[in-house]
Amino acid sequence: MKIIKLLTLSMIICGLIFSFAFAADIEKGKALFNDPKAFGGQAKKSCGSCHPNGQGLEKSGDMKEWKNPAGTWMSLEDASNVCIVMALKGKAIDPKSQDMKNLVAYIKSLGKKK
Repeated sequence: MKIIKLLTLSMIICGLIFSFAFAADIEKGKALFNDPKAFGGQAKKSCGSCHPNGQGLEKSGDMKEWKNPAGTWMSLEDASNVCIVMALKGKAIDPKSQDMKNLVAYIKSLGKKK
């Protein structure tokens, strides 16, 4: 019985450690948002060049679809990648990557500012 309790506790601890290790980091997302070199862009611009301090993105975290000059997108990740490719002349990032999670976390945090 002790072994089962010990294994269960170990699994819970490992799960918590991994969930924190892969949690989105708003500060890292903000750094990506403001770094003109983050996505290999040729335009020498960052997301913050068009959206200083996240201006215009405050409601992005609550939306169901996103519109930009290139069209309508069903996910914030897709809309962000379109901006990275078209406006920043950079390379799209994997929608499931930690960088994308961090970027999206930062964009969503903009709606929580007062």
